[in-house]
Amino acid sequence: MRKKGKKEPPARRLSPQWLVALGFLSAILVGTALLCHPAASALPPLTAFFTATSATCVTGLSVIDIGTDLTRFGQLVVLALIQFGGLGITTFGTFLLVLVGRRLSVQNEFVLMNAYGVEEVQGLRSLLLWTMAFTFLFEGVGALLLWTRYAWPAAGAGVHLDPWTAAYYATFHSVSAFCNAGFSLHSDSLASFQRDPLYLLVIDTLIVSGGLGFLVLYNLITIKFWRRNLKTRGRISLHTKITLITTLVLLLLGFAAFAAQEWDNTLRGLPLADKIACALFQSVTPRTAGFNVVPMDLIHESTRFTTSLLMLVGGSPGSSAGGIKTTTLAVLVVTIAALCRNRRETVIYSRTVPNAVVREAIVILLLAISMILTAFGVLLWTESPLAPGDSAKLAFETISAAATVGLSINHTPTLSDAGRWVIICCMYLGRLGPLAIALLIGTRDENRRIRFPEEEIVVG
Repeated sequence: MRKKGKKEPPARRLSPQWLVALGFLSAILVGTALLCHPAASALPPLTAFFTATSATCVTGLSVIDIGTDLTRFGQLVVLALIQFGGLGITTFGTFLLVLVGRRLSVQNEFVLMNAYGVEEVQGLRSLLLWTMAFTFLFEGVGALLLWTRYAWPAAGAGVHLDPWTAAYYATFHSVSAFCNAGFSLHSDSLASFQRDPLYLLVIDTLIVSGGLGFLVLYNLITIKFWRRNLKTRGRISLHTKITLITTLVLLLLGFAAFAAQEWDNTLRGLPLADKIACALFQSVTPRTAGFNVVPMDLIHESTRFTTSLLMLVGGSPGSSAGGIKTTTLAVLVVTIAALCRNRRETVIYSRTVPNAVVREAIVILLLAISMILTAFGVLLWTESPLAPGDSAKLAFETISAAATVGLSINHTPTLSDAGRWVIICCMYLGRLGPLAIALLIGTRDENRRIRFPEEEIVVG
């Protein structure tokens, strides 16, 4: 019998980061079970687990040919995992709460705000409803445009399909592109559409839109540009400005680099317009999309290097993209410039970036590099002895997995079982994000009232 007056200890609740991690893991396990079923072609357990992880983490790396090795049911399982992982399990769960009219708990709001990469979100319910509506609208319009290219392909390019099959292929690739997954039903990814600039432009638009982040899109669509009153018009936030400018700069630099490096290699023989379209596409896709229109195993080593850098950066916070994120790169670059000028504060567009944000950016970069180097070192051990050039291929695949990109130089299917487990861990941890991993290990430090004396340390 419980003693009178004795209080029960408060029930321990899982932290929001653990809820997200376990939510993704649950989806992966369910997807694995479905892909192991004979209706999906009865994949071996490890192959099914690898495919389900890649789909849920919207990576795109695969050890099988999705278009031929899976039945239609298996492909639909992959498509559902892509959509589920792209929007995020927390967003789906919160959206269901909104639909049934339940009040969002403080914990649920924190999970959602962390997913969007901000500390405060105005109009949380309207943001969620708009996010879902915008996602399905974009994917629907993209599917319609892609359907026209499958039903009436360009001369000498694309694949001609009957109307219903064309609708299925268009929907699959539209969702895969917007969620930055990179899964394709074509054995050569999208190389068949090298000479179809309209098809590539649609995929480009879907990838960039999905990689900007819902907070940026929400900010842009809620601004009333036609109003003269600045108070009622709304403003473009600093986050939006940094995201758009960094994205544009990276796209232009990636386009120029790929065109210069591959003009007389993988782009040889293509008309000028198609060369430009393919170079632009190959600048967009490393932003965690994973599609390719040129044979990745034939590109120059220098091209692999610049592609790896773009993959490491990835997309923007609050999106389905991976990588360290564009805003992280911008904060780091501006911080370095400030230190070179002997300035203590990081200032962007007349706004001071909090020191906590600068520290998080540094932690994200260091954790991402540490994870990639650790995984690469383990792969060098599990895949030995290595043939000439295999180490560079392993490095490329590791970055692609950790940044949830999915670009491959056809080396992933040749990995051993141990190597595949390493890539699985990279995809899972890369999807959660380096900062989320740090928060899983230890909670944020609370404000302390005790301050200790400072003492200089020589560094550098």
